[in-house]
Amino acid sequence: MEVVTTIDDVRTFETRGGNVRYVVRDAEGKEYTTFREAIGNKANELEGQRVRIDYHEEQRGQYTNVYLDKVEAMPSGAEGAEHPDTDPEEAAWRTAVDAAPWLVGESEPSAKTAPEELYKTLKPFKDKVAEDIKGSDGEEQ
Repeated sequence: MEVVTTIDDVRTFETRGGNVRYVVRDAEGKEYTTFREAIGNKANELEGQRVRIDYHEEQRGQYTNVYLDKVEAMPSGAEGAEHPDTDPEEAAWRTAVDAAPWLVGESEPSAKTAPEELYKTLKPFKDKVAEDIKGSDGEEQ
């Protein structure tokens, strides 16, 4: 998954095994963890700046761990853009896929939905999101 945000804080912790764990908190208060030194150091360098974060989540029992996979500075001129290099249709499909579990009403991530049924449900939502994105181009936020 990907998010554009501002890095608010980067903390390091030494584990019992002697490894260093980096915890990155964004401006919205969401935390991302990594044990990779290069990623942790890059996040530390970008503290206070607008960044694009790639991450993944893993369910461990009752907890969800959020792991930082990549962090990079946002290019200048793309400050408010979630995905400045993509078109509205692509961004709308990404949004529809992210919302799919709620749109099809399945509480279990492992539940199966027929592809045709899933497409019939997601396509109208995707179209509305794309129209909204296209309609907001050039408007002040």
